[in-house]
Amino acid sequence: MRRLYTFLFLTIFLIQACANTPPPTEQVIQNQQQVANLDPIATYLPPTRDPAAPEWTPTPDMGDFVNYYPTFTPFPDIRAANGAVQTPEPKKVTYTVEENDIWGSIADKLNVSVDDLLAANNASEYDIIYPGDELQVPERSIAPLADNGIPASIDPAGEVLPYFKIIPDSELVYGPLSAKFEITSFIQQKGGYLSTFSQDVEGRTLSGAQIIEEVSRSYSVNPRLLLSILEYRSGWVTNPSPPDLNEDMPIGYFDDYHLGLYRQLMFTSSLLNEGFYGWRNKQLVNIYTVDGHIFTPSLGSNAGTVGVFNLFAFFDEAGQWKVDTSQSGLSSSYNALFGSPWDLRVEPLLPTSYMQPTFSLPFKPAEEWHFTGGPHAGWDKGSAWAAIDFAPPGDPLGCQTSEYWTTAVAPGLVVRSDNGSVVVDLDGDGFEQTGWSVLYLHMASEGRVAVGTSLNQGDLIGHPSCEGGESLASHLHLARKFNGVWISATDPLAPFVLGGYQVISDGEEYNGFLRAGDKSIEAQDGYLDENLISY
Repeated sequence: MRRLYTFLFLTIFLIQACANTPPPTEQVIQNQQQVANLDPIATYLPPTRDPAAPEWTPTPDMGDFVNYYPTFTPFPDIRAANGAVQTPEPKKVTYTVEENDIWGSIADKLNVSVDDLLAANNASEYDIIYPGDELQVPERSIAPLADNGIPASIDPAGEVLPYFKIIPDSELVYGPLSAKFEITSFIQQKGGYLSTFSQDVEGRTLSGAQIIEEVSRSYSVNPRLLLSILEYRSGWVTNPSPPDLNEDMPIGYFDDYHLGLYRQLMFTSSLLNEGFYGWRNKQLVNIYTVDGHIFTPSLGSNAGTVGVFNLFAFFDEAGQWKVDTSQSGLSSSYNALFGSPWDLRVEPLLPTSYMQPTFSLPFKPAEEWHFTGGPHAGWDKGSAWAAIDFAPPGDPLGCQTSEYWTTAVAPGLVVRSDNGSVVVDLDGDGFEQTGWSVLYLHMASEGRVAVGTSLNQGDLIGHPSCEGGESLASHLHLARKFNGVWISATDPLAPFVLGGYQVISDGEEYNGFLRAGDKSIEAQDGYLDENLISY
């Protein structure tokens, strides 16, 4: 039934986005053509497949996939003639009656009262319903879902915000229109302090552009958004001599750990992701500024906007927060650098139906690995619970490189292989920002697969280690993205399934199970007989 809830939410926002709005601008039409022409940068959706069908084999023209080109909708706010933003009236969506459904069981599924459900359909409890009948469900009645699929109550405890959107979702994530954005040339063209800046990052000297790129792709946050925030907070993008220059705090956040541009942007990206995925997964309801003021985003708010709300709440008291999140705040810097973010939107960022290609387990047949981590953050704190962990066979090795190999869970093209990370693009277009991609983290430098390698399922990726992130022991951290969005391991539309085992969460980060039929393996932190898995 979690699939139903998600479908209903997606339907609402698509309906809202298309209502009473002007046609797309010429720029949007050009962007749409750009998306379609990026070699190609279209995303691909696997067809509905028979579980007994042969494994998918990629072909040069990707003929086994259906081309899915993101489409664009007009600016999603509804504006009155005087320019004032209006909150749209609640829309209705439909529910299709299933076998054995009765009014009470449907109300239970949708987290509504029976009276509200009957009223929405002009029905009485004595009316008979049949499988296939379509019932009306008011938007306000749809149950929000937490990451583990449990309905979460909404308590609008704070000041309800106006219906104002800052950025589309596709401008928060490292998505399709990030693929051809030339970060270095843009920064050099602007000629600000960032164009000559460099920093030592864990023994590597990185330019300002390299820092933006590395943080963007690691956290899957849009580089245009990071540049806009940096410009708004410090002027580093366009001003060669920013006033009050402070290289330790260019974003303006101070603690002993997050000093310097690299870690300031790490922290920024985590906060953006926390708001984005918290709102998208219906876990975040209220925004708390540093002075304790509570703001409640309006129902029509989008996840990208709430990500920005969440970021500035960590910096601001209520009055300044209202300025920073207004049209004269971050929006003004974004528009000055890139024009309207709504001319760069890709919608729907996640289609209403998508499924994961068939995955194998990430190691060789007959080997026994340990399932050590259930659903947890895809990258750092704040992102969706997109990742799971496996440890190689044998006794714990600490952070020594394992002799065992991680293998490809699906065929694809290696588009990134550095700093402990391997990213494989599954649709073959050469961009991790489009369609499905898989992250293999903590892969040792020695033996790691090279960029440009075309992989078949089961081909070698690398050896588990501690490279590329904080870790106490060598292991594999495995996560998925679609169009730059971290996909929860328990996503209702695309469950994480490997070798027939489906990932299940128990609601606590790192806890969970791999289940196949009546077999269930619990994630446990250690090398135990109980968490061994093989095929």
